[in-house]
Amino acid sequence: MAKAQLARRRSNPIAQLARETTAELRKVTWPTRPEAVRLTLLVLAVVIVSSALLGFLDFLFARVIGFIIALG
Repeated sequence: MAKAQLARRRSNPIAQLARETTAELRKVTWPTRPEAVRLTLLVLAVVIVSSALLGFLDFLFARVIGFIIALG
């Protein structure tokens, strides 16, 4: 009977995936709400600063290229 149960477990990959996923999710250390809020604000700040920097560089390079093209 043990072989039949073992064969049944191996023959259903979806059930095995569900078991393994549940086992892994039990190991996760989830952040507290204040940690999640703080980290979200940090990510938003980094995205805003990076976007501003890239926008400035784009503007600067466009001006430089435009100036070079106007010379020729």
